[in-house]
Amino acid sequence: MKSDYVRVKDYIPNIYVELRYATERNFTHTKVYDFDEAYLRRGTTLKLKKVQEELKEIGSGIILANTYHLWLRPGEDIVAHAGNLHKFMNYDGPILTDSGGYQVFSLAKPKDITEEGVKFKNHLNGDNLFLTPEKSIEIQTKLGSDIMMSFDECVKWPSTHEYMEKSVERTLRWAKRGKAVKQDNDQLLFGIVQGGEYPDLRRHSAEELVKMNFDGYSVGGTSVGEDKPTMYKMVEYSTPYLPDNKLRYLMGVGDPIDLIENSMRGIDIFDCVSPTRLARHGHAYTKHGKINIKNSKYKEDFTPVDECDCYACRNYTKAYIRHLITANETFGARLLSIHNIYFLHQIMKNIRENIKKGTIQEYRDEFVKDYYGQD
Repeated sequence: MKSDYVRVKDYIPNIYVELRYATERNFTHTKVYDFDEAYLRRGTTLKLKKVQEELKEIGSGIILANTYHLWLRPGEDIVAHAGNLHKFMNYDGPILTDSGGYQVFSLAKPKDITEEGVKFKNHLNGDNLFLTPEKSIEIQTKLGSDIMMSFDECVKWPSTHEYMEKSVERTLRWAKRGKAVKQDNDQLLFGIVQGGEYPDLRRHSAEELVKMNFDGYSVGGTSVGEDKPTMYKMVEYSTPYLPDNKLRYLMGVGDPIDLIENSMRGIDIFDCVSPTRLARHGHAYTKHGKINIKNSKYKEDFTPVDECDCYACRNYTKAYIRHLITANETFGARLLSIHNIYFLHQIMKNIRENIKKGTIQEYRDEFVKDYYGQD
């Protein structure tokens, strides 16, 4: 073994290691080598360890894992064999899984949505797949997340009232079926409010889900192409009918102003890929709006990305991060990801503080003035 390689478990004791070729559980069905330890270059091992530390330093409380993608690879049974997602990815904080519905309905044709479940093709190899409310709960149970989502139909926008009404009723029946097979364990299960932009359907969906007594409630059917005013109405049509003593979660929403606007409408938690997706393309949130770090004006800008206390801004300049991004060095995307996630966490911290002080409207107005340059 080369001297720059280290035993991974010496650095990350709780990491799950599965060496397929040290067992017969591989495509050759033979044991190729005898040792069962994993070795990586020391720098790579330290990077794996650093990811968790960075998330904790930023203040991230929950990681979202995608049920659909984990179902396809590596497969829920492998994760279960590791112990659960916590052990598989060596993360000791809370983990939330979605139902898989968002991805499934983007792949399915309307005719393949039945009362039983949804037929669609595996986007990786074209295999036919079938996902039901029961199967979604089974997968999430094996993944071992702390919070699971009910299987729901994610309807495109806009849709007719007639179709949306049928969809809401089917989603409610699916919610009952999923809840009926949930194991008696510590995992929480959230019901998902649907109904599009129709206030009567949103209210009906929320009230019926509350009767089922879920552990928390998600507002679904947003971020599917609607404009911001429509999204805010969808939330307004849902949250008044959900209990105050249980979490209210808005799915797939993470634009800075949307965090503020929807918190004012009663939402507690959010998820979105935007901070890391934007970072991969060289975009960063700042107090005065979003910037593209690849812009030539930052080539000799030796100031931090923003006036904040994140790791990236404490240690690096726009010019250096621009160099990393334009040179396709992954460290650049990582630094911008750290900054963007930190930026959103600071917004949520400010929201909580201003709600307590009764100054949330003033905070919202000041944010819009700074971020968009609007009075």
